[in-house]
Amino acid sequence: MGSPESSVTDGASGWDAVAEMPPSAKLVAKALEYNGQLTQSAIAEETLLPPRTVRYALNRLEEAGVVESRFSFTDARKRIYELTVE
Repeated sequence: MGSPESSVTDGASGWDAVAEMPPSAKLVAKALEYNGQLTQSAIAEETLLPPRTVRYALNRLEEAGVVESRFSFTDARKRIYELTVE
């Protein structure tokens, strides 16, 4: 049995899932909505959140299926994150 917090987002999708997340995840989602594709470091710069908080928020958003990531073509060490909901 999952935690109560995870069960809230299990049935939700899109922006409904984001609405149930911590403020940091909402801020990261909005930054991606306004800027399109960003790296983790660019998200940290844009939101003024610590890198660790950005990483946590991105993991939560990916688990909910509202953010996708892929390797950067220009630097394979970096990942590019993109919002998948409108």
